Amino acid sequence: MPALAALLAITLSPVALHAEPALPAGLSAPTGELALPPGLAGGEEPLLPAGLGGTSEIPEGEDDTRPALPFGLTGFWEVRGGLRLQDDPYERDASLAETRLHFEADKTLGEASLRFSADLLLDGLADDRGTVDLETGNGFFDLREANLVFSPLSNVDVKAGRQILTWGTGDFIFINDLFPKDWNSFILGRDDAYLKAPSDAIKLSAFSPLANLDVVYTPRFDADRFIDGSRVSYFSPGLGRLAGRDAIISADRPSDWGVDDEWAARLYRNVSGYEVAVYGYDGFWKSPAGVDPLTGNATFPRLSAYGASLRGPLGRGIANAELGYYASREDPDGDDPNVRNSEFRFLLGYEQEIGRDLTLGVQYYLEQMQGYGAFLGALPAGAIAPERNRHVVTGRLTWLTNAQTVRWSLFGMYSPTDRDAMIRPSVRYDVNDRWAVEAGANIFVGKNSMTFLGQFENNSNAYVSLRYGF
Repeated sequence: MPALAALLAITLSPVALHAEPALPAGLSAPTGELALPPGLAGGEEPLLPAGLGGTSEIPEGEDDTRPALPFGLTGFWEVRGGLRLQDDPYERDASLAETRLHFEADKTLGEASLRFSADLLLDGLADDRGTVDLETGNGFFDLREANLVFSPLSNVDVKAGRQILTWGTGDFIFINDLFPKDWNSFILGRDDAYLKAPSDAIKLSAFSPLANLDVVYTPRFDADRFIDGSRVSYFSPGLGRLAGRDAIISADRPSDWGVDDEWAARLYRNVSGYEVAVYGYDGFWKSPAGVDPLTGNATFPRLSAYGASLRGPLGRGIANAELGYYASREDPDGDDPNVRNSEFRFLLGYEQEIGRDLTLGVQYYLEQMQGYGAFLGALPAGAIAPERNRHVVTGRLTWLTNAQTVRWSLFGMYSPTDRDAMIRPSVRYDVNDRWAVEAGANIFVGKNSMTFLGQFENNSNAYVSLRYGF
């Protein structure tokens, strides 16, 4: 509790809120249906005011003239603070010092429905609190959802507008889920729901006895909210060292409407209790995967991806398998050192309840570079080449105690090829239907700073939060 009090004090202090405001090229992959909430978090259904108890208190014969909102409104207020666990010469000691008001509104309009969700954020570490950037999420306002849902046919649904999209089967490992992620939120210790960044898209879902089809069209490329050095330090190949606020990444983002667009599709059906799906994507690498040799700016090369997944019961648990092929369209032969090579990705997972309210999930993930020989031949003299195969194993232990009001979670990721790891312990206590407190950490370790997880070692942090739902 002293740590909790200290971090909350930092978060709410005038120094934190007014400090000079304080982001790896996309994390390799977290996992699929990522308990990442398909629609993202919100508050619970509001309780009736004391004394109402579900019965009318209006005297007989009198009208209820109390004002009522013309739409459903829920949300939460949260304060969250965090500190780095070791010195990082390129970032501030505080990792989080913010308070946010999140609200969600729904309105039914005949056969259609409107949904809106957004955050008002006071971030004591932001470099520019007055400027709002809905692409990067920077600023005092972040629009999470603003969409219209309707059904032009009895077996067709359309969702148009800003929305949170997700599919796939992994846990913090994404293969066929090529919708934008917020890697800064993931590493800094914000709620897991904020790992998913919004898309400005049109989603069409068609249903039939044979199979179901989802098609998503994004008229202008939606990139990841990637690590650029402003909040999270990273390894810079160009500098040959770790970098952060001293070398914030400048990226050339594809931004022409109708030209720099994206298509994603999923065809799926249930077969004897197993969900089988195939996927396709055409667009760009979601985090910078190239560099312009003339300007030195990071780039988002063209990408096409194809994959499949299977998920269903096995023994006393649930098993899943997923694979994908990433075709790097600007480097099909793998001999351009300025563009990321094509890749094959594969995932196996299994989850089972091993005790009362105690669940264990494990995963194995492979990321294999294609055109490896051409890649080696094109490397500049003296450059250190990564392994062709990157193997990763993960484990997640979840335990619910105290009548399921306390949730203990431990997630770990380890790569025997990179010899680096990530550990994410957390505990959340739902005090009552409205109040909740949480504490956790994001710990990174690695043999050297060039590997995917090892580069974030100085960003290891601990955080606490207090939330009120309405």
